[in-house]
Amino acid sequence: MSKKQLNQNDKINQNLIDTFEPDFNFNNKPINRLKISNSDKAKDILNKAERLSNLKKEINSIENCNLKNNSKNLMLGDGNVNSPIMLIGEAPGLEEDLSNLVFQGEVGKLLKKMLLAINIKIENVYLSYSVNFRPPEDRKPTAQEINRYSKFLKEHISIIDPKMIILMGSTAMESLTGINNKISSERGNWKEIIIKNKTYPLMITFSPSYLIRFPENKKYSWADLKKIRQRIKDLNIKI
Repeated sequence: MSKKQLNQNDKINQNLIDTFEPDFNFNNKPINRLKISNSDKAKDILNKAERLSNLKKEINSIENCNLKNNSKNLMLGDGNVNSPIMLIGEAPGLEEDLSNLVFQGEVGKLLKKMLLAINIKIENVYLSYSVNFRPPEDRKPTAQEINRYSKFLKEHISIIDPKMIILMGSTAMESLTGINNKISSERGNWKEIIIKNKTYPLMITFSPSYLIRFPENKKYSWADLKKIRQRIKDLNIKI
């Protein structure tokens, strides 16, 4: 008997459902009507799951795309959909494309260490990419490809609705902000992006894959991470 394969939609939906559980309290205290109930949280999570599923279908309907035609899997996102932090990388690599999982191998290990350095567990963050398919030979996406997928990225952000965004790498920077300068001149400063009339603070920093190739720049990433930690504290974000 062959083992049933779960598609990514099944995985997303199950991961989302697993993020909540019933919590029943029986006491004589007055009911706080302003507190978000577990049923409301469940509805919100399932609504996001449906919207993410629709977004994935829309992305997968793209035609005449060199990225899509040379990839095995569409990489949407993974992690806590109700996280206050959305971390956006550049594009999936070979390991991600083969495993259908985000931020794998040495890149994933380094990212996990970077987040733990500011007391954040990677499973508490929502992880995604600016381009949803692996570029051939892991090349940098072209400006046309980046622009083509940027509308999907903005919709993705609107669905997750985080309190802050971390952009890792020049492709992520260009996709969301339109800036195509050297990332070294843009990283480390808080910026803002408006999506559907809502303002999101964002930090641009180096990608883990870049830091693996150029470890001498880790000191700059550490400076960026400390600014992120401070903003989390200033905004009283729980993560």
